[in-house]
Amino acid sequence: MEYVKAFVVGGLICLIGQLLIDLTKLTPARILVSFVTLGVVLTGLGIYGPLVDFAGAGATVPLCGFGYTMAMGVQEAVSEKGLLGAFSGGITASAAGIAAAVFFGYLAALFARPGDKS
Repeated sequence: MEYVKAFVVGGLICLIGQLLIDLTKLTPARILVSFVTLGVVLTGLGIYGPLVDFAGAGATVPLCGFGYTMAMGVQEAVSEKGLLGAFSGGITASAAGIAAAVFFGYLAALFARPGDKS
């Protein structure tokens, strides 16, 4: 049942993103930034945490989950270091994900054959 919950919640988040691409004039970059920001805001309001508890990876893997990770890192760092934690907590909490994205992006750039689509 755990996998079904993750699949349904993750699929709904992706469905929302696809609908935004298809039905609005928003660029993919703006949609991605909106998802991360929405994850931060919903975490701050205490809404995204219960969703993560319910859906697990279905809520943490999409971009909203990246915002959730950053917000949780800031909350932990502020409780430990005070106001200074607000500046370092999000990056510290999401450092592994950022490093993996850079590394695998670099690997893809090494092996990809860029070219014109026409």
